[in-house]
Amino acid sequence: MLTTEPDIVADNPAPLIDHTLLRPQTTVSQIEQLCEEAVEWGFAAVCVPPVFAPRAVNCLYGSETVVAGVVGFPCGYDSLASKVQLAAELASTGCAELDMVIQIGQALDGDLGGVEEEISQVVLAAPAAKVKVIIECCYLEEHLKAELTRTVIRSGAAYVKTSTGFGPSGAKVADVRLLAEAAGGRIGVKAAGGIRSLAELRAMQQAGASRIGTSSGVQIMQQWHAVRRGQ
Repeated sequence: MLTTEPDIVADNPAPLIDHTLLRPQTTVSQIEQLCEEAVEWGFAAVCVPPVFAPRAVNCLYGSETVVAGVVGFPCGYDSLASKVQLAAELASTGCAELDMVIQIGQALDGDLGGVEEEISQVVLAAPAAKVKVIIECCYLEEHLKAELTRTVIRSGAAYVKTSTGFGPSGAKVADVRLLAEAAGGRIGVKAAGGIRSLAELRAMQQAGASRIGTSSGVQIMQQWHAVRRGQ
């Protein structure tokens, strides 16, 4: 049940939200609806599959909501060359942000230099875009989450992101707090995966998340308005 505690209702959460639709069965009409909702509610971005990025850019032309395309999504094991090519392509279509998945096995092997090089190459391929780096926390030990956050900082990316939402678990408050502490304000932290309520969004925000990826953005905003009306 929602509460009326000030931390739950304080500020409009819409500017934190990446309105997300990454299901394999996504249709053009659903992307158009996603964009309409994003403009209506004032979300920060829509996060969409690469094939729909041009359509989303056109739908959002003239609005303050930007398009985030995904790179190496959801498994991260695309070649470096293909990630770089896709990043450049998405940026050229007008994507202002890119959410990329690292090569997770490379991180688990301890090759953080290789991970840093991959991220750096994607950043260089799209210099005008904010790159959000998905490290998929559910597969990582605590020390590696922190080390990867520092790797993301060195690479020049803008955010470290908890999850794809396609792994065995999504964002956790403890992981967000850990990433935020490791980031130390030098980059943003994006929490994503399984965030479906206003209370969950606020918990992630309080732990240090500056962006929230969710497919439940409209429901969260409806909850926020309902709680405000009840005060």
